[in-house]
Amino acid sequence: MSDTRQSVEPLSAFTAPGQFYRGNLHTHSNLSDGVLTPEEVCRRYKAEGYDFIALTDHFVGHFNYPIADTKPFRDNRFTTILGAELHSGAMQNGELWHILAVGLPEDFAPSNTPTFKPIDDQESGPELAKRAREAGAFVAIAHPQWSGLTLEEARGVEAAHAVEIYNHGCAIGCDRPDGTYIADMLLTEGRKLTLIATDDAHFTEPDHFGGWVMVKAEANTPDLLLEALKRGDFYSSQGPEIRGVTLSGTEVTVNCTAASAFIVQGSGIAAVAKHGNSMTEASISLDRFKGASDWIRLTVVDAAGKRAWTNPIWL
Repeated sequence: MSDTRQSVEPLSAFTAPGQFYRGNLHTHSNLSDGVLTPEEVCRRYKAEGYDFIALTDHFVGHFNYPIADTKPFRDNRFTTILGAELHSGAMQNGELWHILAVGLPEDFAPSNTPTFKPIDDQESGPELAKRAREAGAFVAIAHPQWSGLTLEEARGVEAAHAVEIYNHGCAIGCDRPDGTYIADMLLTEGRKLTLIATDDAHFTEPDHFGGWVMVKAEANTPDLLLEALKRGDFYSSQGPEIRGVTLSGTEVTVNCTAASAFIVQGSGIAAVAKHGNSMTEASISLDRFKGASDWIRLTVVDAAGKRAWTNPIWL
């Protein structure tokens, strides 16, 4: 499709008008395999200080293809974005594809996915992702490490806006939370992707309130949040707050809450780290990346080992 290599302004989260809103983009209720009602899921996230969530139940026939109607749980302090976790077709390991779609229309046509078992004559995962994006959704490759997704398969999801760089449920449930390898390889190949941290909460274990996005928008409304996600006006976190990132021709500077490490990553082995105590600002030279990488991204690590991640910065 024509816009899969979308232009992402990586510093826009810190220059765009508005304020940051904290949200979780991957959550389940008892409409699929979670244990809480949609109302209770929304209540708990609101009580924990979140500004919004996307309740993304499994979009399969076994659960009657749910797109949870969370509109009744919106108020002047908390909102929701409609969405689902989409499934269709078999990956190379024989498992069903998992595609996160935030901002789906309520009448999004179901795939032919009666259960969690792939069957013949289904859309492929990339085809379903493309259809979701064309319907207006923000599309992400869900938990690639947990899924066993190969790089070849990830390349095929041309409709993806983002990759889950961290999935808290997969961290708690099987110690496979990571999306950095897939994300970094795709970035190195020139894909203009962003990076999201999520919960994938089911509330069957402590799989909630562990990873989120901080979205810069002019108001906490579903439409403005969705537009900001698509533009890349956000960063992701497990705890640290990133308050500013500036780029000059020779260095990148970050401002944040107290940190013990700043790490700048690029293509291949290109990386630079700065370590210290209670650091709230650091400038890191870009010399290591000149001629070695077309992009960088920053990780902020606090004393408890919690991380925050910027979106990629294209050099």
